[in-house]
Amino acid sequence: MSKRDYYEVLGVQKNASEAELKKAYRQMAMKFHPDKNPGNKEAEDKFKEAAEAYDVLSTPEKKQRYDQFGHQGVNGGGGYGGGGMNMEDIFSHFGSVFGEDSPFESFFGGGGSRGGRRVNRGSNLRIKVKLTLEEIAHGVEKKLKVNKAVGCTTCKGSGAQDGGSFHKCNTCNGSGQVHRVSNTFIGQMRTTSTCPTCHGEGQVIANKCKTCSGSGLQHGEEIVTVNIPAGVGEGMQLTVTGKGSAGERNGVPGDLFIVIEEEEHQHLVREGNSLLYDLYINFADAALGTSVEIPTIEGKAKIKIDAGTQAGKVLRLKGKGLPSVNSYGRGDLLVNINVWTPQHLSSEEKKTLEHFRNSQNFKPNPGKGDKSWKEKMREFFN
Repeated sequence: MSKRDYYEVLGVQKNASEAELKKAYRQMAMKFHPDKNPGNKEAEDKFKEAAEAYDVLSTPEKKQRYDQFGHQGVNGGGGYGGGGMNMEDIFSHFGSVFGEDSPFESFFGGGGSRGGRRVNRGSNLRIKVKLTLEEIAHGVEKKLKVNKAVGCTTCKGSGAQDGGSFHKCNTCNGSGQVHRVSNTFIGQMRTTSTCPTCHGEGQVIANKCKTCSGSGLQHGEEIVTVNIPAGVGEGMQLTVTGKGSAGERNGVPGDLFIVIEEEEHQHLVREGNSLLYDLYINFADAALGTSVEIPTIEGKAKIKIDAGTQAGKVLRLKGKGLPSVNSYGRGDLLVNINVWTPQHLSSEEKKTLEHFRNSQNFKPNPGKGDKSWKEKMREFFN
């Protein structure tokens, strides 16, 4: 089932301000929050959908990729609805959106998990991957060496020197949260915030691991296999869920973001899903016609140059461009014909050309079929 447009989900226009986005999100969150709609699967789905839409549209980089590439540009197989974030992840996001002192916090809960102890989340990582046009045309599997924080091998990620080093937090009695009741514009509400003593974990460490100083982390690396789809473009970002740095004390790992960079091709230039190639032929071939081989993304292709071909003519090879990352379509290969004018002539060559200089057949005489530069540019980019 295809996802709905994010702007439609929040009921805002594409030029909506940050304040308008947040207001729309607040309304959706209050309306469809699971605590207000217990057992209502449809409401929960809409709640997740609104969280996903707000996360993308309120983040400038994600919004730019979404506006350019649609859902594929920001999800990369992840996203809230695609398994990249569960309900706990969504609730942990609300503190930064509404603030812990907001009345909405009574619904959303404090810390990193809904109504329970905080779950430490590892940091996200971002790496750049260079791709050739050939790899972009077909898609490619890449094995990437990622340097990141991993679980401490001494304490197995717990942060404690031994199993008896933990004890329950006395401030929150092990819940990871402290509660208070306050009066708000929608009535008396019970608000929840993260425990300041244990930082939401519900327990404290009496004897920290000497290797990691209680963090549960150490420096390491991992080989991550990433399947990059065909048709990606410069600056596009793909998400590999759970392959970022490990979370402190056996927390949830962050995500790995793959930023695409295109390597310059020796002959071809990319323009959207189309490929451009400048072909140079001599005057005799342009006048008499010929056949030439040109490079394509698949190898070589032979094309026919008709007699009387004018400089600036563009030949279109259908389907010889790049695939679209969002559909089954494929771009074209556009061949721009350039007629090479020699710069250094021998005496004999000059005499030959002088013989033809005043020939009636050599005088420019453009017809209706010879398009102007403006018309060619309009046709080229449409």
